[in-house]
Amino acid sequence: MEPKAPIDPADFAACDLRAGTILRAEPLENARRPAFVLHIDFGPLGILKSTAQLTLDYTAEELPGKHIAAVVNFPPKQVGPHQSRCLVLGAVQGPNVSLLELPRSVPAGTPIS
Repeated sequence: MEPKAPIDPADFAACDLRAGTILRAEPLENARRPAFVLHIDFGPLGILKSTAQLTLDYTAEELPGKHIAAVVNFPPKQVGPHQSRCLVLGAVQGPNVSLLELPRSVPAGTPIS
């Protein structure tokens, strides 16, 4: 895969990346592609929902408790009956996605730079 076009560092700095802890995951009903609705604790920012196509690599039972990285300042996106309020980060290899996990010692809501 070719690298994307260069961006200005200010564009990257505009992304609010935070540490979060997945509290629960449930199947996204009637999705075109199998996905989960994730409920993620971002500490002082509260609990935000995200939809994520992770079903090839994770079960709903193994996701709670994972400490992950996410972008929390994208505009909300309506996905079926759910409003996705953040974008969970992962390494993408074709249809497979591996979550970017953080050490448990990083508190929810911690900024990532």
